[in-house]
Amino acid sequence: MGIDTERDIEANLQIGPTDQGMVRLFIDAGSIEIPMDFEPDEALEIAEEIKAAADAARKTGARKGKRR
Repeated sequence: MGIDTERDIEANLQIGPTDQGMVRLFIDAGSIEIPMDFEPDEALEIAEEIKAAADAARKTGARKGKRR
């Protein structure tokens, strides 16, 4: 299974600072809870990767729209 494989799983994502100066990504998928803490610089790198992926997805979607 890869990143492009669709799954029928619902999850909630919460993002916020901790009282220890970390950035927490908290994933809640029913019976599973995954807290992931990152240093602020790591969180900024992740944010840049998310933005780059969103930009790439937007371009891919635009190309698909032009084929119609």
